[in-house]
Amino acid sequence: MTTVLIVDDQPLQCLGFRMLLETAPDTEVVGEAAHGAEAVRQAAVLRPDVVLMDVRMPGMDGIEATRRIVAGGGRSRILVLTTFDVDEYAHAALRAGASGFLLKDARPEELLSGIRAVAKGDAVIAPALTRRLLDTYAGRLPVSPRHGGADRDPRWQTLTDREREILTVMGEGCTNGEIAERLVLSESTVKTHVGRVLAKIGARDRVQAVIFAYDLGLTRPNPSG
Repeated sequence: MTTVLIVDDQPLQCLGFRMLLETAPDTEVVGEAAHGAEAVRQAAVLRPDVVLMDVRMPGMDGIEATRRIVAGGGRSRILVLTTFDVDEYAHAALRAGASGFLLKDARPEELLSGIRAVAKGDAVIAPALTRRLLDTYAGRLPVSPRHGGADRDPRWQTLTDREREILTVMGEGCTNGEIAERLVLSESTVKTHVGRVLAKIGARDRVQAVIFAYDLGLTRPNPSG
């Protein structure tokens, strides 16, 4: 059973999410919050598996709430719900520690699938969408020459040459299958390497690893992006 905390300042939106989740046999709504501060308090008390987090709310917004919940070190994972395909706040939310984001008008099965994926520790955002999001907001990222920032980051130093290759290709938004094809490895081997990379750089999921790769300048957006 996956426990869920709903965070949204719109009562009808909360009701819709609750009705959907209550129809699924493997999800349970354990609480609702109308703003970020309340979400932080409830997450600490209820310890839900997943927090459905709205971004725009009065008082503390979803980004700051996400940052505080993640910093608290609990097991809760954050799934940001955004109104637009590439919301100006989505990138900041991912940086704050969210495990992904979905549109509020996502189909019911997409939302349920996303909740299950986040609960298992996976990222909800497809690699292609991750790349497009980061391409759109690359201007917010530090501009550095390729690998320019890597040598100064101690996490990079812990990676083997192969793991560095894996991380670099992950930063381009490639799936495990695409990485396997490019580096001539089996997909199971790639999966093992990805897991080690995530552990060594302290990334909660693949989305955070992609952001880390961009921060280091391992990959940059396409000029046409």
